[in-house]
Amino acid sequence: MKRLVLPRLYVILDAALLTVPESECAQELVDAGVRLLQYRNKKASARELLECSKRLSSLLIRQGVTFVVNDRADVAVAAEASGLHVGQEDLDADAARSVVGTQKLVGISTHNLAQFKEAATTSADYVALGPVFSTSTKANPDPVVGIELIRRVRGLTDKPIVAIGGITLERAAQVIQAGADSVAVISDILLAPEPGQRARSYIDLLAAVKQAAAN
Repeated sequence: MKRLVLPRLYVILDAALLTVPESECAQELVDAGVRLLQYRNKKASARELLECSKRLSSLLIRQGVTFVVNDRADVAVAAEASGLHVGQEDLDADAARSVVGTQKLVGISTHNLAQFKEAATTSADYVALGPVFSTSTKANPDPVVGIELIRRVRGLTDKPIVAIGGITLERAAQVIQAGADSVAVISDILLAPEPGQRARSYIDLLAAVKQAAAN
């Protein structure tokens, strides 16, 4: 089976941080070159989440962007999203897979070695690990795992590893060099004066890291 390759930059559109409509921000990021977006809205009703997810899905997928819905397998299916991302308190990866089917991506968040090992044995397409650094985007964040755990788990799976939590432009290169395939970024892009420009800086940096590793 061909190994899944994710874009190096994975932007999470967290509704709690957005100051403009989700679709407007998403389009700005796509114009900058972002090709993997997740929509997260912890406070929306099921109907609100579905309506916004449908808008984003119709906007993004026709532009070749992979669009992932956070938490809700039913919404991911109904919105015709590219995939679903679940956490430790949501459906487990295999249960989520039974809902969304084999044609959609399923990603799962992990926060320690034991959770990562378990996730690696599931049908999840990729495994997120974090927080790598301290983060302010969650009210009760899990303990920081650090870059060393990324190095440690790299040899445990062929699945793509997505590093998340406190990722900044200054830290992104070392996270990839430690073995992560992608960096998931929230506040460092969404709260930037020009999110699209900030995303472009990540894309250029991560491309340079990839080129350096190939040489």
